[in-house]
Amino acid sequence: MIKAVFFDAAGTLIDAREPVAQTYARIARIFGVDAPKEAVAAGFRRAFSSAPPLAFGRGRSPDELRRLEREWWRELVARSFERIGEFRNFDGFFERLFAYFADPASWVADPEAAPTLRRLKECGVQVGVISNFDFRLYRILQALRLSPHLDSITISSEAGYAKPDAQAFQAALAKHSLEAREAMHVGDSEEMDLRAAVRAGLAAAVIDRGAGAAAEINGRTARIRSLASVIELRQGLRFA
Repeated sequence: MIKAVFFDAAGTLIDAREPVAQTYARIARIFGVDAPKEAVAAGFRRAFSSAPPLAFGRGRSPDELRRLEREWWRELVARSFERIGEFRNFDGFFERLFAYFADPASWVADPEAAPTLRRLKECGVQVGVISNFDFRLYRILQALRLSPHLDSITISSEAGYAKPDAQAFQAALAKHSLEAREAMHVGDSEEMDLRAAVRAGLAAAVIDRGAGAAAEINGRTARIRSLASVIELRQGLRFA
């Protein structure tokens, strides 16, 4: 019986109000760099693929963690634009960008997020988030009215481990005093969510909003079309 269901955040429960590359390009133009969003997207992917995990761990003060998070993002943004153009005021650009994504108004919740979380709680299931995000996620989830439905929020910067590392899942499980076989993880990434959770011993589901069927089940994994299908998985399959 699944006792807890964990969810990825960005791309699963919530999403940016406009495409991330479009935001980067739009704000960059204000600071003197006019680049197509396609070039910005490519630069971001290149920088992100080679960046170290956004994971610093316990034993650090909140102030130190916030400083490390900002420095990590500053380096990532700088590397994203290093082949695109020179800023007149890069620090100003970065501060505007960082503040934009800290603002809950820049994010929207999936329409099925709150109802799904609420129904799981009504069934007696513990609910949590496992995300490779930073401290800004707390305010975003609170403002989007998802936090009241959550028993835990595990972010990589504080846990010291980022998905797909199995330790990221173990950090979340420890908060619930559960074994991996007693939990399921739901996300939008094949590698970071589905395969990573399975390697960590959890049941897992990946959201594919273009899938033909509401749920395609294969052993302890599933491909689902929407968050609402999580209820069906837990009640019908139970990942026994």
